[in-house]
Amino acid sequence: MNPESQLKKLNHLLDIDQLTREDILYIFEFTNKLESILKRAVRKVPVLRGKTIINYFSEPSTRTRVSFENAGKILSADVINMSSSGSSDEKGESLLNTVETLESIGANLLVMRHYDSGAPYFVARNINIPIINAGDGSHAHPTQNLIDLYTVYKQVGDIDGLNLTILGDNIHSRVARSTTLGFSEMGANITFCAPPTMDAKYLSNHSTDFEGVHWPKVTYTHDIKSAFNNADLIMVLRTQFERKSNLVFPNINEYTRMFKLNEEVLGYAPKNVRILHPGPMNLGVEIDGYISNSDKTLIKQQVKNSVSIRMALLLILIGDYSLDSI
Repeated sequence: MNPESQLKKLNHLLDIDQLTREDILYIFEFTNKLESILKRAVRKVPVLRGKTIINYFSEPSTRTRVSFENAGKILSADVINMSSSGSSDEKGESLLNTVETLESIGANLLVMRHYDSGAPYFVARNINIPIINAGDGSHAHPTQNLIDLYTVYKQVGDIDGLNLTILGDNIHSRVARSTTLGFSEMGANITFCAPPTMDAKYLSNHSTDFEGVHWPKVTYTHDIKSAFNNADLIMVLRTQFERKSNLVFPNINEYTRMFKLNEEVLGYAPKNVRILHPGPMNLGVEIDGYISNSDKTLIKQQVKNSVSIRMALLLILIGDYSLDSI
């Protein structure tokens, strides 16, 4: 079975572990072809004309929501943005009733961000249109992981064998979990570096099988020097104050003194190391502004690639076009 036919059976994108290495590479091919549209004078193609996409976000978002909106509009879909604020959620309507209503009024696809981990899985079991998980609680963020993988693939090359250090608040981070699954699937080696109280040890028990569930091997350390020693990539995670991150360290000054990515600690890493950040950034907390704008970072490329990756996913899930017909 070729990757395209396998992806045709993809009804929802809920997390990155639904995809094989071949699936991911196929999405990259799709994305690469779609990038040419973004370079045209008129950035518009009619491939999703007549389709309705609803962005349902119960948590604040700028980058993810806007990039999904832009992706849908470039493909000529009708895009409707919704938030919990101002919707029937405030009147006590259940999540199930809300999404059933959205399906009934003619939505073809639902992009969903929710503060409860697992909410998109619940919705996917109960309605008959595709769901894209745009982030659920502290659980998963598959489209961000595809953006990060594609950025490294384009800017660095083959991911197999690369050493990725994930720095910072991984216990509250949905990006951390999807990053671990996605980069491991593509052959990278994963190291977490964070204060002990910010380590999500449930991500791995240092084996490949835990009660029948496959997890990649993950190395944990609290020593930033050893974590950076052989790093090809450093992903800096946002300190998520809204998820009570400030309760797991005594004060912000102590955290930044020990775990902020600045010029001094970056000196522990090889000279050709590349830096990622899923955004938004707390400048001066987990990363210095100087570092975030240096030539070592791939952060601007991550943002740029967010639209084309999401265009590819929308087309794969509800479009009638194959890779060869684009």
